[in-house]
Amino acid sequence: MHLGVQELLLIFLTILLLFGAKKIPDIAKGLGQAFKEFKKAKQDVNETLSKTL
Repeated sequence: MHLGVQELLLIFLTILLLFGAKKIPDIAKGLGQAFKEFKKAKQDVNETLSKTL
């Protein structure tokens, strides 16, 4: 799934309208932390599977 510039702009503007400009940094920080935790969990699962197989 590839998003073009127009789609990304539409998503950004929708988020801006829904949450306001002041909340966007908090939302971005939360998404960054969630992505970091997801990557760590994925790595842990891969390591566990590698050890058991």
